[in-house]
Amino acid sequence: MTNGPDHPLILPLEPDGDERKLNIFRTLARNRPLYRGFLKLGGHLLTGGVLPAREREIVILRIGWRAGSEYEFGQHTVIGKAAGLTDDEIARLADSGPGEWDSDDRALVNMADELCDDDAVGSETWTALSQRWNEAEVLELLVLAGYYRLVSGLLNSVGVALEAGTPGWPAAAVAARRAPRDDS
Repeated sequence: MTNGPDHPLILPLEPDGDERKLNIFRTLARNRPLYRGFLKLGGHLLTGGVLPAREREIVILRIGWRAGSEYEFGQHTVIGKAAGLTDDEIARLADSGPGEWDSDDRALVNMADELCDDDAVGSETWTALSQRWNEAEVLELLVLAGYYRLVSGLLNSVGVALEAGTPGWPAAAVAARRAPRDDS
């Protein structure tokens, strides 16, 4: 795994009254058209989609772990807890082993792993997903995973700094890559 930069390669803009204070948004704001499109799709996936929040966060956290994005994992640790994930479940998402999951959650973890490994969901996992999710929901799961792989690659490449007070990897996780830290 390639190490990311130890400092941001593109500095976030200074806050200008925009309610989005996170470094990821302030960095993307350097390209306003991209920023607007990014927010539109991300906003849909986080608040306007058809997936329950807890299951959405399982996928995002597993993708963040598999992509080695401590920034993404840390931000969504907070969101995941608010969506009902436990500390134990979050820690299991940052583990290379299979962990203990019910069949529905296992299918989500498998989907994320298979997309990261092969850029395709295997037939066994597809069948498991299809037993719970309809076609519209499966499509959203796939787009969600792809979007957060994109986000993780951006964060890792640019070296977006994790905000002070935001959790990083779980204590027991063996982290391959660390995000820079924002000391402000």
